[in-house]
Amino acid sequence: MTGAALSIDALEAAVQRMAEDSLTPHRRAALERVKKNGLPTTRDEDWKYTELTPAFDVGNRWLSGLEPPGGATPPLAQAITESIDATWFIIANGSIVGDCAAAGASVGIEALRISELGAQATTDAPLADLNAALLKDGLRIVVPAAARLTRPIGLLCIDETTERPAMSQVRIELELADAACCEVLEYHASLGAAPHFANAVIHLRLGAKARAGYVRIQRRDPLHMLAGRLDVDQARGSEFSHVGFDLGGRLVRNDLQVSLAGTRASADLSGLYLAGTDQHIDNHIRVDHRVGPATSRQEYRGILAANARCVWNGKAIVHPGADGTDAEQANHNLLLSSGAEMDTKPELEIYADEVKCSHGATVGQLDERALFYLRTRGISSEEATRILTKAFGSSIVGHLPIAALRDTLADWVDARLSGLTEGSNR
Repeated sequence: MTGAALSIDALEAAVQRMAEDSLTPHRRAALERVKKNGLPTTRDEDWKYTELTPAFDVGNRWLSGLEPPGGATPPLAQAITESIDATWFIIANGSIVGDCAAAGASVGIEALRISELGAQATTDAPLADLNAALLKDGLRIVVPAAARLTRPIGLLCIDETTERPAMSQVRIELELADAACCEVLEYHASLGAAPHFANAVIHLRLGAKARAGYVRIQRRDPLHMLAGRLDVDQARGSEFSHVGFDLGGRLVRNDLQVSLAGTRASADLSGLYLAGTDQHIDNHIRVDHRVGPATSRQEYRGILAANARCVWNGKAIVHPGADGTDAEQANHNLLLSSGAEMDTKPELEIYADEVKCSHGATVGQLDERALFYLRTRGISSEEATRILTKAFGSSIVGHLPIAALRDTLADWVDARLSGLTEGSNR
């Protein structure tokens, strides 16, 4: 690591300052794991291209303060929840807002604070341990067996920084019981002039024949950073469809790990990342095929301008005995400037017979012939670039598992593309 690491002494002091409650033993146990195992550096293979020094610097500056994290709910939260129809659960500046139990009961699901349950899930990941060590409270949501929710579950993670750097932690446990079916929207937003680092950990369990359509949208402030982790456990016959969109943020790391532990389970994973000046966006996806037959599909696309740098690592592991596995991976990228950089690495590890697996990746520029054709039709260079980049990303937008979001998200993607193409130097 080329810069300063997170101060363990400051972290320990912050944990000790937190009020005693049912999560205290879990915080202290997580702190000990951080002290023992450390935090990610570029010497770790999975973090080779993503330098966390800026995030840890923000963390150190926040940890040195005397006040615990907190603050009022940003006004932006109301604008978001009113513009998108969903059953919303809000985590603002690391704090759960409102009566989550009442919100859940109103649509027939169970929603409780993790502190009320007296337990907390653990994950063998360093940033998840950092999350647990500093967690004020988490949220657990259970969709009962055979339930069919008519509105999406909205998870709004929102932060605001005004005077000094800040760090927040989000943890959500979401369970769909057997044959349950619902849509989930995970939305990350932020605002404020001071640097911010958010660390979010979400765990989703799908029971037998459960189905989840999951959309992750990240529209954080250009000064702010996010490390997000989603772990998914799938039982027999479950179906998981996930689409992620990265439209903001300075330093963003998304970890998506899916465990196909039941036969006939399927995971369809896709994403679109749009990055411009000084942005770094890293998507790491891992699918474990533990039994067969089961299927997984990964398709991610990126559009990079200015001096943006993006990383994509998609991995599918076919474990011994997982015969009948069908796994596909694809990553395609457009570079709109000579200063943009893309690091892509599709991976397959196969330890079983009778499988069908494929992977591929492309990195290139817009087709000059297509640009020339549009220019000869009287279309400006900027508009021609926007048209072609929009077409490039349209397959991901069209793959959205929450149909009601399609028009809104298409507008956001168009607006972001306009910003990238206007400032690109090809």
